Amino acid sequence: MKRFALIGAAGYIAERHMRAIKETGNTLVCASDRFDVMGRMDSYFPEADFFLEHENLDRFMDDQRMAGTPIDYVSICTPNYMHPSHIRFALRNGANAICEKPMVIHPDEMRIIKDIEAETGKRVYTILQLRHHPAIIELKKKVDAAGTAKFYEIDLSYITTRGKWYFKSWKGDVQKSGGIATNIGIHLFDMLIWIFGSVCDSQVNLYQAHKAAGTLKLEKAEVNWHLSLDESDLPEAVIQAGKRTFRSIKVNNKEIDFTDGFTELHTESYRQILAGNGFGIDDARESIELTEQIRKAGN
Repeated sequence: MKRFALIGAAGYIAERHMRAIKETGNTLVCASDRFDVMGRMDSYFPEADFFLEHENLDRFMDDQRMAGTPIDYVSICTPNYMHPSHIRFALRNGANAICEKPMVIHPDEMRIIKDIEAETGKRVYTILQLRHHPAIIELKKKVDAAGTAKFYEIDLSYITTRGKWYFKSWKGDVQKSGGIATNIGIHLFDMLIWIFGSVCDSQVNLYQAHKAAGTLKLEKAEVNWHLSLDESDLPEAVIQAGKRTFRSIKVNNKEIDFTDGFTELHTESYRQILAGNGFGIDDARESIELTEQIRKAGN
């Protein structure tokens, strides 16, 4: 049984990590967050220690290590701009890190983290859950089997509506979130690169705080992509069904359905990490570099 700490326990994504820790048969020893609305922990690890101050978590982990019961993994569910410092904290405290995407906002930060990995002998893993989605895995198998001779036309749309709170939170601050391409699109760009190859060219046709669009040329595909937080961009059928999110990827005009099971993939991500098959810095690199290019092109 592995011993976990979790930073950012009050965030909405943290519950998926708590569930993954529990469902993989491990234990959450301690958690921290500056906010104290933590009733969700009672459903998973009610006995876990909880700290409002990061310094107290640091002291607790040090005490655990000195007592011969060190923390094995630190799960990081904090705002994007905090990820690098919390990754460094985990590695230098003798623990591996499991970080929500994006691992970092700026590619230069990956070099520093890789140096710390080498220094400490610990690893950082990131959650790229679409790589575990059955429909996406099946698509990759077909593309791989077709080889380099076949080229694809891709249309990708992701519309996930957000209320007024969004732009008053860290998510609406490009310096803290990385903007819409990084905060909303990173896992989709990673999925495209994983299946269709490295980026050969990127053009941005629209870039606003609440929506962006552009084209990509990958090794095996031309991609038209569209990201939006705007409810008015939802298809009428989606609105009529009372839904607020629309995901669509068309490959050569054929729809690939990956809506179902989208939120249940964290546990599989943890299983793979614990088995030694997790995704690290080199796996995340290209999508992080691409989203920075998109952000810069939109400014």
